[in-house]
Amino acid sequence: MGYGHQRTAFPLKGLTTEGKIINANDYPGIPKRDRQIWEITRRFYEFVSKFKRIPLIGEFVFFIFDQFQKIFSFYPKRNLSKSNLQLKEIFSLIKKGWGRDLIEKLAPHRNEVSGAGLKRKPLPLVSTFFVPAFMAEYFNYPGEIFCVVCDADISRTWAPLSPKTSRIKYFAPTERVIERLKLYGIKEENIFLTGYPLPQNLIGDKKLEILKNNLKYRLLNLDPEKRFFKYYQPLTKKYLGDLPSKPNHPLTLMFAVGGAGAQKEIGIKIVKKLASEGIKIILIAGIKKKIKEYFKKNTRGLDVEIIFGKDIEDYFQKFNQALKQTDILWTKPSELSFYSALGIPIIIAPSIGSQEEFNKRWLLKSGFGLLQEDPNYVEQWLFDWLKRGYLAEAAMQGFVEGEKLGIFNISRILANK
Repeated sequence: MGYGHQRTAFPLKGLTTEGKIINANDYPGIPKRDRQIWEITRRFYEFVSKFKRIPLIGEFVFFIFDQFQKIFSFYPKRNLSKSNLQLKEIFSLIKKGWGRDLIEKLAPHRNEVSGAGLKRKPLPLVSTFFVPAFMAEYFNYPGEIFCVVCDADISRTWAPLSPKTSRIKYFAPTERVIERLKLYGIKEENIFLTGYPLPQNLIGDKKLEILKNNLKYRLLNLDPEKRFFKYYQPLTKKYLGDLPSKPNHPLTLMFAVGGAGAQKEIGIKIVKKLASEGIKIILIAGIKKKIKEYFKKNTRGLDVEIIFGKDIEDYFQKFNQALKQTDILWTKPSELSFYSALGIPIIIAPSIGSQEEFNKRWLLKSGFGLLQEDPNYVEQWLFDWLKRGYLAEAAMQGFVEGEKLGIFNISRILANK
């Protein structure tokens, strides 16, 4: 279902016995009917996301679609365990056999025998999307079932039809997700506050050496007038130690579109406005050739780096490597919102969908990101923000207050099972 759930799974593959990820919508031997259901769902979501750009009618159609995945107001707190239409439709398909083949292919682990002739404990199943977790529970997967949440707040659809009796356990990135799951009827003992699983090659070990080193150089680029350091130098000294004397890379801004390719026009405006301002611009095309070609065609003759991967793993590796020397991440408030914990300030592009609206609220309330101004004047407001130290402040706020050890927390919980 796009980059979000796959990006969340990517850092976890090192915890698996074979170092790989199983895609529920595209694995060897997947039944034709199961593949069609996944494909229809994906295409519909991408169509609606792109269609939203059409004035009036596009926004209206997306509004209707978004009602099915809407996250309701948290206050007043009340019982929200009643299932919604989207959830009922998902389980209607599961009851007709959607996902049975996948779970049966995974379930043979129940019969594995160790060298000593003892039955091995079934491996836990960890999903970064709620549907495979529902499938595993419905078709009686013999091991424990975990679901990694990849948004700062979630709709009722993340919890199954019968939440009070469900054995699915959740890894929550925020305290708000924990409270939501409780309102949806999930038992408290089945919820773990772990934080989002950030890539370990951007963190280092639990002492965060890689993260801290990258942030030291980033802060030099984000505070050219030393406005931030004037007030918060003791804070940076406490968390990071002494900073280098000069940056090790030019001021770098990365613009990332979503899997559906929405908002790619913003990337072109950024390049055309900033190409002559001494800023390195990175455009993220993901694995979509059409988006790569769109970027190349519309930035011809301009100094820009375009990141494109031949497959999802290649893309994520290139993306993570580029982030090490990225100072500003400009993106819609997707799962990338959690990358603010790396000490990377987020410029928030318009949200697409209810869950992104709540991610945006979380970023703003936490002080980890700033709403984009008009991209047509980015060469004006961006430099004003840099001079005033706004982006340096957001970077440090994200590092200090954001949860950075999600991958280690998840690993620890799984190891104890």
